[in-house]
Amino acid sequence: MNQVTHSRARLTGQQRREQLLDVTKEIVGEQGFHAVSIEAVARRAGITRPVVYEHFGDLKGLLEALVAREGARALAQLAAILPRVRSAEGGGREDLLAGLRGYLEAVQADPVTWRLVLMPAEGAPAVLRETITAGRDAVVAALAEVVRPGIGPGSASPDPALTARMLSATADEAARLLLTDPAEYPIDRLIAHADWVLGSLSPGRR
Repeated sequence: MNQVTHSRARLTGQQRREQLLDVTKEIVGEQGFHAVSIEAVARRAGITRPVVYEHFGDLKGLLEALVAREGARALAQLAAILPRVRSAEGGGREDLLAGLRGYLEAVQADPVTWRLVLMPAEGAPAVLRETITAGRDAVVAALAEVVRPGIGPGSASPDPALTARMLSATADEAARLLLTDPAEYPIDRLIAHADWVLGSLSPGRR
């Protein structure tokens, strides 16, 4: 556990805010949302409770700030992947696989953030689900444009939005498997199976 215990005088307001969000994220990752309290965050950060109240107002404000930050981080990671996929004509199979690998590598690199997004724990604030829904809608809309021409020659999707939702759901399930049992479901195994699935949808490209 990597706890940050800087004194208040040595951090700017923005640095302190980020520190407190990092501490809150640690607690959520270790014990879930129910374990988060102003006292627990202050104690782990090595400060007094009024400092936490000063930055977030109350516990609800603290949790909503955490959700907003982590949701933004997750979407930024996806946004960095999707343009590379969209750049290829036809949203080909190799490009979709590259996008999936990038997604799974992002999940592997920051499992706590992605557990919040993909596997919200009991006690999670309602705004988390709203953030996830909005973010997923944006990703699906972008992915629909990727798959509109089809995955391979002669395979144009009759319903790009639905195709995108099905592919997004499959990718999310792969990410959950990676999060819950990485030894059983390593990235290479997940990519190999996705390659087989996409191959069955791409005439002449098996």
